[in-house]
Formats: sequence, C-alpha cells, structure tokens
Amino acid sequence: MERTVKLRVKVNYATYSALKEVEKEYREVLEEAVNYGLTKNTTSFIRIKAGIYKTEREKHRDLPSHYIYTACEDASERLDSFNKLKKRGRSYTDIPSVRRVTVHLDDHLWKFSLSVISIATKRGRVFISPIFPKIFWRYYNNGWLIASEARFKLLKGNVVEFFIVFKKDVKSYDPRGFIPVDLNENSVSVLVDGKPLLLETNTRMITLGYEYKRRSITNGRSTKDREVRRKLRKLRERDKKLDVRRKFAKLIVKEAFGSRSAIVLEDLPKRVPEHMVKGVKDKQLRLRIYRSAFSSMKNAIVEKAREFGVPVILVNPTYTSSICPVHGSKIIYQPDGGSAPRVGVCGKGGERWHRDVVALYNLRKRAGDVSPVPLGSKESHDPPVVKAGRWLRAKSLHLIMINKMSEMKV
Repeated sequence: MERTVKLRVKVNYATYSALKEVEKEYREVLEEAVNYGLTKNTTSFIRIKAGIYKTEREKHRDLPSHYIYTACEDASERLDSFNKLKKRGRSYTDIPSVRRVTVHLDDHLWKFSLSVISIATKRGRVFISPIFPKIFWRYYNNGWLIASEARFKLLKGNVVEFFIVFKKDVKSYDPRGFIPVDLNENSVSVLVDGKPLLLETNTRMITLGYEYKRRSITNGRSTKDREVRRKLRKLRERDKKLDVRRKFAKLIVKEAFGSRSAIVLEDLPKRVPEHMVKGVKDKQLRLRIYRSAFSSMKNAIVEKAREFGVPVILVNPTYTSSICPVHGSKIIYQPDGGSAPRVGVCGKGGERWHRDVVALYNLRKRAGDVSPVPLGSKESHDPPVVKAGRWLRAKSLHLIMINKMSEMKV
C-alpha cells in the first residue's frame, strides 16, 4: 500500500527557473502523449512511448530522456482515468485536456536524502533542502519505505511542492470476531463487545450551516465577483467533514486491530446519494443526503484498515434496518411526529428496535457471525449516544464504551 506526503520548500530564483524549464517542456511532451493516445485509441504506456519517443527526443534534446518516459506514464494514467469517467457518464468534456501539470520523477531523475533532494534539469542537477512535516517522520520511523517515484509542482513565490511516496507491505490477519459499522446521515453506529453505541457526527448541522452561509454570501451577487469568490474559498465544510471521517476511521480501526476483529460495512453501490434521493421531494433533505458522503466515510475506513492490516467485510446493504435479525420478519416503524422515525416493532415477536441498532445485528449476521441477539435489551431501542465533541477527542473506542456504560449505571 502507498501513502503520499506533501512538503513545500521555498527555493532561490536559479533553482526555480531550472525547474520551470523542465515543467514547460514536460507539459509539451505530456500534451503530445495524450493526443497520440487519443489518435491511436490506446491507453498503453508502452504503445504511447514507442509512438512519440523518437520525435520528442529530437525536439527536446537537452531535457533528460527519462522525463519523456514519465510523461508517457502520466498520459497513460490520465487517459485511463478519463475513459473510466466517460463510461460512468461523469466526464465534463469529450476529450481529456491537460490543465494542471505535476511533473513525475523516477529513480533516474531524483535522489533523496534527509539533508538534500536533487532533481535532474536541463542545466544539470538542482538541490533542495527540505523541511519535513510530522507526518513524514511518522511514516519514516514506522517501517515505511520511500518509493523510487516522486512528483513536484511549482507554485507562486518560488515555492516547490514536493510529493514523496511511502510504500509498505501489510498482511491482514484471520479475524477472531466482527465489529459491524452502520453509516447514517448524522451519526455512526458500532457494535463493540456486543454493545451498540451511537456516535454523533453533526454532519447535518455542518451541511446546513455552511449552506445558509453560502446563501448569505451569494445573495443578490454573482459567484464571479472577486469578493464573493474569496469568501467562498474561506469556507471549511470539506475540511470539517474530512476531520470527522479520519478520526472515526482511526478509532474503529484501532479498536478492531486491538481485538483482532474484522470490520463489517455495507457494500454501498456507486452513486449512493442518487439512489437514496429517489422519491424524496424535500429539497433540504435531498441536499443533506447528497453532502453526507457515505462512500467517503466507507473509503476512509477501508483505507485506514489497509494500513493496519485489518480485514474489512462488505455485505449486502438491502433491508438491514427493516428486517428483524431474530425472526426475519419486517419491522414496522410508526410515525412519531418526526420526518424519520427511528424506533419500530417486530411484526412477529413484538420486540422494539432502533433502526441503527438492528442494522448492526443484521450486518454481523450477514458477515457470518451466529452469536445470539439479546432480546428485550433496552439498548436495542434506546442505545447510548455519544456527542461528537466527546468522541472526536477520544483515544480509544473501548474506553468510550466503558465510560458510557458507567454513566448509564449511575
């Protein structure tokens, strides 16, 4: 698996100019490679390189030859990604265009050491003295290896943005148990030590709060207005939601790793929000569903689990919150004055179930766990809820559960 660390270094004018020359010619080679791939209808790196290398080598005699190799690899990746988006109907243009350029480097074009990074240019090698962030040392000191490839991008003010790739071989273990996780709009429910727990994420408040703020900024004004664009760029909705996803993923993965368990998630289909909003006429509810980012939360958990070698089991998500895990009958949810009632009654046994709790037991059952389901438990219809401000600062999900159980007993 791979992880990329980004660092920024301010360099002198001579170094920046040498890298600017490389970037300019790299862009030209990349555009030619993309056009060749479109003309020949291929995404193969080998075919693209074979078709343009001789011509581009004649044009760019002073440019190190391996930049042509990496530009062809870059073009191959761009074309392959564009074709996948086009098949899914998610492309915005008929053909791919080269707008932003990040120069790819292989082991011939750059050399790494903790004191200096050297990069090959038309003028010879330039040397950059990096300042590493904390995340770099976290990977560097924990068994991750620096890959042979890297990338750089030029920013304003003689700043070079450098991307270092770390690699690590992680082997997963045979799980001793299961920790099911059910993702919802405003909360995440988990089953830890056989006990359900609801963790509030405040996604609803974040979404609506920023939407109202956007409306107040753009009210009666064009989004092309410079002041409006500046204010919209300062909004941090994405950062806040990303912070919640990453912290929850770390909590659940560390809990599963410590107990040698597997994480059970719903195998969400592509374009989840589009499936969920079918038949929903409430504009506000449609907005909240679209910006809840269920797939992003699932992907964050899967990526973190790969880092620790924690197995992840994806199961069929249909009817997980509407079927009784004991009797297999339908759970009847009666309107309780709210737009989305959360507690229902089993049509056969009469047990009361909370939507998020019954989903956990059904997920665990579909993963292959045959542990008995506690009947008549108060937690099945009134699970303990942990506020976002509390669990976001926590170090262990197990400790949250212990403290919450102690509070409920008191």
